[in-house]
Amino acid sequence: MNKTEIKGNWNELKGKMKQQYADLTDDDLLYEEGKEDELYGRLQQKLGKTKDEVKKYISEL
Repeated sequence: MNKTEIKGNWNELKGKMKQQYADLTDDDLLYEEGKEDELYGRLQQKLGKTKDEVKKYISEL
């Protein structure tokens, strides 16, 4: 999934991620254009996964 697809579907993806991981907050899932690495970093810390695992998880949603 590329950046455009993520940006366009982010609200839907956020909802799915919150359902699976109840401890994720809106701040954890804050998407700002140009700051994707920060988002991946926050998710890595919360989920205990590598950046590649986080990217794969998001693309599979």
